[in-house]
Amino acid sequence: MGATWFWPDMQPEVLALVTQLGLPVDAQFEAGHWTFERRADLPAVQAAGYASSPPAMRLRGGMMALIDALVEEIPLSSQRLGHRVTALSRHDDRVHIQAIQTSGERVDVDVGKVLLALPPRLVAEQMAFSPPLPPALQRAWQQCATWMAPHAKYVAVYPTPFWRDHGLSGAARSAAGPMVEIHDASASQHGALFGFLGVPAIWRATVERADMMRRCREQLRRLFGAQASHPVAEFLQDWAQDPHTATEADRTSSGGHPRSPRAEPDSGAWAGRLFGAGSEWSRTSPGYLAGAMDAASTAVEALLSHRLDP
Repeated sequence: MGATWFWPDMQPEVLALVTQLGLPVDAQFEAGHWTFERRADLPAVQAAGYASSPPAMRLRGGMMALIDALVEEIPLSSQRLGHRVTALSRHDDRVHIQAIQTSGERVDVDVGKVLLALPPRLVAEQMAFSPPLPPALQRAWQQCATWMAPHAKYVAVYPTPFWRDHGLSGAARSAAGPMVEIHDASASQHGALFGFLGVPAIWRATVERADMMRRCREQLRRLFGAQASHPVAEFLQDWAQDPHTATEADRTSSGGHPRSPRAEPDSGAWAGRLFGAGSEWSRTSPGYLAGAMDAASTAVEALLSHRLDP
């Protein structure tokens, strides 16, 4: 339900990592006609499709396959899952971290340096710093919108990609909604369609989850026929309702790619101890998977360099 594509021609660093990990990839299926819908009460129309340029690729098994492959290289003893960091404080040459486990138990850890692999706005709004971050940096992080935070995605899974039998690519555009952009998301075992919802996050919050999924199924029926009304499984991911992605400010965001803020304090107690490593801090691809890789690489290089030594 997270990132869908990467573009090797534009993001060679992603391709290099995927190749290094030996992960299989597939080109996004685009053969056949596109489907267009102006209004829900008018028949959808089909028109000749076109191939994306540069081509988009998908990881077989989804982007979670990349995460799983990376996690396999990290010793279990170094992983602390189910911990939410609530506060960071400086003590001599160390950083003290306070976290809360899912059980509610508090955990304290002392480290030398910290990489913040999450959106800047979540750091600014949900973590306490002692001493405080420089005011200008705090404001910049708080004002940085999280790209995916106001968005939502729906996926419907079918026994087969039946639309292909009718010469359709599974790609669709709609002015009626609730989805505005739809694509084929089929895997080797099943057919699947997914779409990005065009309904604002504030309005989505007033609609029951089951009702929103019903509306998405009805739209797929209008676009691809009666078979689309009966998925064998369906999923709805609304990032605006995810506390690990969105804040209240994100729910009214336009959803555009942010302008990346400075990733580290340049003075004060936190200089050389703290570096933003989430996608929104990327100077080249903020919000994208490639941006997460860029920001993380930059952060690691900075924290390992002599200028950030104790």
